[in-house]
Amino acid sequence: MNQDKNIDVNGVNIRYRDTGGSGMPVLMTHGIGGSLELWAPQLKAGSDQLRMIAWDMPGHGLSDIGNQPYDIDKFAEFACQFIKALGLQRLVLVGNSLGGAVSIRVAAIEPERIAGVMMVNAAALGRDVFLPFRLMILPVLGRIMSKPSLAGVDRQIQAIFLHADVATEDVRKTITRNTFKPRGDKAFLATLRSLTKLSGQNPSAVERTLGILREIKLPVFFVHGRQDVVLPVQHSIDAQAITPESKLLVFEDCGHTPQMEKPVEFNLALSKFIASIS
Repeated sequence: MNQDKNIDVNGVNIRYRDTGGSGMPVLMTHGIGGSLELWAPQLKAGSDQLRMIAWDMPGHGLSDIGNQPYDIDKFAEFACQFIKALGLQRLVLVGNSLGGAVSIRVAAIEPERIAGVMMVNAAALGRDVFLPFRLMILPVLGRIMSKPSLAGVDRQIQAIFLHADVATEDVRKTITRNTFKPRGDKAFLATLRSLTKLSGQNPSAVERTLGILREIKLPVFFVHGRQDVVLPVQHSIDAQAITPESKLLVFEDCGHTPQMEKPVEFNLALSKFIASIS
C-alpha cells in the first residue's frame, strides 16, 4: 500500500508513503527540490523483509512549507521528530543528495535508533558542487534562476539524470509540480544559500559531516553515480576512506539519482546492506 498519508509534526503537515509490514523500517529522504516520488522504484518493489517509507521534507513536494529557512541541521532535527511521530524504534536511513547529509546527522542525533545509513550521492562531503547552485547564491541572479519555469524543469532533469529517458511523463509531472509549488522557490533558495557559497558547498557543513563520519559507530554505505554532474563521485570515495565501518559502491553510466537510474541494482544493493546489519 503506497497511498499518500499525512501526519502533523509540530504543526507542520507532512506527506509520506509507507509500504507497511513488520520488516525493518527504511526511511528514504530526497534531495533539495525533490519529493518522495524520487523513491518510486523502491516503494514499488517492496519487500516482506522491509518496510519502505519515503517522505516530503518541509517545503518540498506536498508537505507544508514549515518554519523556513531550513538548513541541514534543522532538517535533521525535524526528521527526528517525524521518526518519533511514526513511532519508529529502530530503522535504516537512506538519503539522496541533501537527504544523505540530513540522514547522517539524524544518525548522530539518534544513534540508538539507527541501524545503518546509506548515503546516495550525498551532499556536504566536499566543497565542489554544480556551478548553477553556486551562482544562485547571488542576490539578483539567484531569484532569476530559481523562478519557476518549464525551462527550469528541463534544466533540473538534465542535472539529476544522466539519460533523459529516466524522466518519464510521470517523473516530469512530479518535477514540474515541485518546481511550481507555491513559495517553494523561496524555500529552495533559502535552503540552497545555507548550504552553498560562491566557492562551493559551505565549508562548515562539509566539516561537520566529515566529523560525524570519522567518529560514527554505525555501518555506512556510500553509493554514487560515476557521471554525477551535481556532486562529484570523488566526494564519496574520499568520505568512505575516513569512515570506519563503511563500504562504497560506484554505479557506472549513472548520474545524480542511482535509485531511479539503476533501480534493480540499487534495490539489490540496499537489500544486501540491510541484511548484513539486521
